Amino acid sequence: MLLFCAATDGANLRLCEHAFARAEAFGIKGQLLNLSAIELPLFTSFDGEKPDPSVMTPLAEAFSQATGFFFAAPEYNGLIPPSLVNAITWLSIESTDFRAMFNNKPAVIATHSGGPGQKALLAMRTQLSHLGVNVLGRELSAKDGSDVQESSIDDVLQRIKRML
Repeated sequence: MLLFCAATDGANLRLCEHAFARAEAFGIKGQLLNLSAIELPLFTSFDGEKPDPSVMTPLAEAFSQATGFFFAAPEYNGLIPPSLVNAITWLSIESTDFRAMFNNKPAVIATHSGGPGQKALLAMRTQLSHLGVNVLGRELSAKDGSDVQESSIDDVLQRIKRML
């Protein structure tokens, strides 16, 4: 099961929705997750507010059950949005087997940003690789006023299908 994670509403959610719909044509089963719609408290310390288990449990299950990922996030001030980092951080301390959620699973990284989004792609690649994810060499990128080409989406879906 490929977990499609949109870090924000808008263009990146639409990119995930489009790739999710295209995945069916390749026989890839998936789940769509809009991280910006999940009500997680901002992680500030181990002694701070904890997420509601009714929110955290389904999030942890989605990541645990995934055999691969499709992450779409815009570039915010040279990095990735807090929604993605916050979700990963909570998963790292609230889950019993955090490493198994990510280790040796393939991922596509994508961005739809105001500019080319290369810094966001680099930040995602660095963080996900650190977690043990096998990030595909090919990335998807679009800037305002354009969309990712469908042939490019199809190409990364074919690549990740071979890895699932």
